[in-house]
Amino acid sequence: MASAVAWRLYMANIRRICMTELDAPLCVRRTVSFCAAIEDGRATIEGVEARVAHDLADVERTWCENRIAVVVRRRWDSIADLVPDIAVDAILAKRNIATTIADAALVIALGPGFIAGRDCHVVIETNRGHHLGRLITSGAADANTGVPGDIAGHTQARVLRSPANGVFRSERRIGDRIGRGDVVGQVGDLPVVAAIDGVLRGLILPGTQVTAGLKLGDIDPRASPEYCRTISDKARAIAGAVLEATMRHCNTPRDG
Repeated sequence: MASAVAWRLYMANIRRICMTELDAPLCVRRTVSFCAAIEDGRATIEGVEARVAHDLADVERTWCENRIAVVVRRRWDSIADLVPDIAVDAILAKRNIATTIADAALVIALGPGFIAGRDCHVVIETNRGHHLGRLITSGAADANTGVPGDIAGHTQARVLRSPANGVFRSERRIGDRIGRGDVVGQVGDLPVVAAIDGVLRGLILPGTQVTAGLKLGDIDPRASPEYCRTISDKARAIAGAVLEATMRHCNTPRDG
């Protein structure tokens, strides 16, 4: 979701974008996430490239190369002098971890866990349905339902979750065709088994330390490998909402 936001802003010619990421990203849709730059040094989504930056000079150099900068959280102090005009909390933790309305002139937060006017200036609705992508300037988004969005009639069954604490191992790749009952990987000695047929649209990086219940992957019952390499409809809608909030802010007449 965060990568879709960065991609949309970049495509609207907002080019000084810096993203932060965990040292060991937990993203499953790695083929459409700039978090892949943490592992590979760079990542490309639909023609837009991001590169890892290690300090403030590196961030500036990356911007001069017309790329998005990605900084791991443990290096955040090295770019502490970088003061954002706009901050977007796209962690999607379903709660506010550390974001405050004072973080930037415009603070945007995605999904539940935030109150617009207190924690941030704008909350974006992330719940699928009629209000997906709505800008909320007072109040909160829908509460977390705990149920994944419906794709071709499947919700919980399409999500792969860790059966225990441990290290996730797998020989599978994103884009592989998966059958119901197939073993996609394992955590320790416990298998991770597919509950439906489809294409493996997302998979957490093998070798990642995981906790019981953590999302490890996503099977798309529509079985189109192309969907693994392109931004989803939901992510595009939310990214478009962030762009709208940005334009509202930038195009608001200032006093004087």
